[in-house]
Amino acid sequence: MSIKIIEEPITALSAYGKVSIAFLVSCRLRIEPVAGGLGGFKLSEEKVEPPYIKDYDQNRDEGPTRWAKQWDISNWGVLSAFDEAQRVGGAVVAWNTPGVHMLEERVDLAVLWDIRVDPGYRAQGIGSQLFAKVVEWSRHHGCRLLKIETQNNNTGACRFYARQGCVLGGILRWAYPDLPEEVQMLWYKTL
Repeated sequence: MSIKIIEEPITALSAYGKVSIAFLVSCRLRIEPVAGGLGGFKLSEEKVEPPYIKDYDQNRDEGPTRWAKQWDISNWGVLSAFDEAQRVGGAVVAWNTPGVHMLEERVDLAVLWDIRVDPGYRAQGIGSQLFAKVVEWSRHHGCRLLKIETQNNNTGACRFYARQGCVLGGILRWAYPDLPEEVQMLWYKTL
């Protein structure tokens, strides 16, 4: 299998979104403050019963075809992975976009907005190849820092970002009022 990763125009987001981002949640990271948070946080993995499927694209305001309705995405990068002619994954990088609070109004910060690999192609290194292209794209645009958001119920993503050299830099326990069991985890990679 020879995977080719190319940058596509923003108009490719509809095709990009056809690759499933859904995953099985069978465990999560329990986050417990130590000494009221002054001693940091203790993270421990716990089983989720019953397991369930999480699909970010099914959320009301999420999914690739909805982003342009909320923001000016003309500065964003769309990186797509192909096995021959078959789209098998992709990553979207947000950069220099007013109104995207994750970007903190900085032009030296990029956000890995979305990364996905077709379920039949997962655990074959495609995510790592995409991440390397995201880093390259971000550096090319003058960024010094890459920021990534995930949640405590996506333990696979947390392990993946740690393997890519990212550091957990923020935990927001009450970031999702409608999903009280989910905790926002912010990862960073110095470029």
